[in-house]
Amino acid sequence: MSLWTSLEPASTTVDPGGSTTVRLRLRNTGDVVDEYRFEAVGSSAPWTVVEPQTLRLYPGTTGSVELTISPPRTPDATAGPNPYAVRIIPTEHPEATTVPEGNLTITPFTELRAELVPPTVKGRFRGRPRLAVDNLGNTKLTASVSGSDSGDQLSYEIRPSNVQIEPGRAAFVKTTLKPQQIIWFGSSEQRPYTLAVRRSGVTPLDVEGTYVQRGFLPRWLAVFLSVFMALAITFLMLWISYKPQVASAAVEKPQEAGIGTLPPETAPELKAPKAPAGEVTAPPPAAENQQPGGAGEGGGGSEEEAEAPEETAATAVQELAVDDPSGRHICYRVYAADQGWSDVACDGEAAGEAGGGQPLKAVNIAVSGTNGTSGGAFVRNPASTKGEGHYPEPGTNAADGIDHYVGSTKNDTPNLMGFSINVDDGKGNVCQSSYVHNDAWLNLACDVPGDQLDFTYVGTHDNELWIEAIKLKV
Repeated sequence: MSLWTSLEPASTTVDPGGSTTVRLRLRNTGDVVDEYRFEAVGSSAPWTVVEPQTLRLYPGTTGSVELTISPPRTPDATAGPNPYAVRIIPTEHPEATTVPEGNLTITPFTELRAELVPPTVKGRFRGRPRLAVDNLGNTKLTASVSGSDSGDQLSYEIRPSNVQIEPGRAAFVKTTLKPQQIIWFGSSEQRPYTLAVRRSGVTPLDVEGTYVQRGFLPRWLAVFLSVFMALAITFLMLWISYKPQVASAAVEKPQEAGIGTLPPETAPELKAPKAPAGEVTAPPPAAENQQPGGAGEGGGGSEEEAEAPEETAATAVQELAVDDPSGRHICYRVYAADQGWSDVACDGEAAGEAGGGQPLKAVNIAVSGTNGTSGGAFVRNPASTKGEGHYPEPGTNAADGIDHYVGSTKNDTPNLMGFSINVDDGKGNVCQSSYVHNDAWLNLACDVPGDQLDFTYVGTHDNELWIEAIKLKV
């Protein structure tokens, strides 16, 4: 070994978003002039800057370089000890490469974000919003969720009420809102409420939403029924009280001797009272002949062949359900702006062009044997100060065998950075992998039935990236 090195200090501590400087001293213990190149290695390499990057030393002389380490304030900067290292490559003797190592302790920080999906729900007897809780810190987060409103007009069923979230992950909390009193007649009423995310020793994070309670019967229907009942009672009373006057016009004549009794005059014809006049409903028009090719008379062949219907995820999954009625299947296709809809893929096949560079705008999904599916689109947010996307619209759902669309095919739609998805049978789960632009296929991830991570997220959170292809399984 013709090189001596020393890190000063060998261990250091830094806050995420800050920086620290470490001095690397080295001495040329060989007998020739040598030039040394420096490369940061390890998990902290993206955050490390070495200055200068090369150093020329004469035999027996000592020099130094500075390592500036600046971990970002993101979940990637894991709290706790993190080893760091720098590779020193001698130009004259590259086989004598050495890698001095040190220890970098990153201090923990917590950052929490919560969002109601959707922020406004409507219903007569209950509302079912979902609370998305994101852990943007670098340590595991434990929190509880509770609900409140002014006047105690709502009751809350929250599942789960306590969550543990790993750094960079999100949890979805299901909430059922029930009004204390039912509105039988009348217009809708807005009932503001607050879901509080509480952590020990920290001010609760309040997320406000609105439950629009609809009346069981609209006001106009109540007025209509009242008027109808009043008219019906009036008509009945008039019908009962009306009695036609009937009088006999026969005249009794005395009998005379020798003259027989003559038949009395015929009484005048009595006419029954007429019912009140009303509108006469016209008879329904005769059914038109069926179009050519139908089952009615006069049917014939069409001059032009009808276009074949578009194959969607629903048509594909229905065919699988016919062949395997007791099985669980999922089919899907993706939409790219310059390519349109892709072919339908099912049960783990790839949909989209991985590595083609085309951002996805929408996804069409259908399932069978899972009691339906739910999800929402996560798109680019140009207003974000942290370079992250957002959920612009409430999540949607669809039953088994029905097309479920996430995102939009409009030209001005933002790029689809990802989407959340789950299945609703409570027994199975959905697994996913996505190809992120300028990256690779992400590892397979699944939601856990009955766990707080009831949804799984497909894609990336980075505003400058997007997904190009997906794989789904149930």
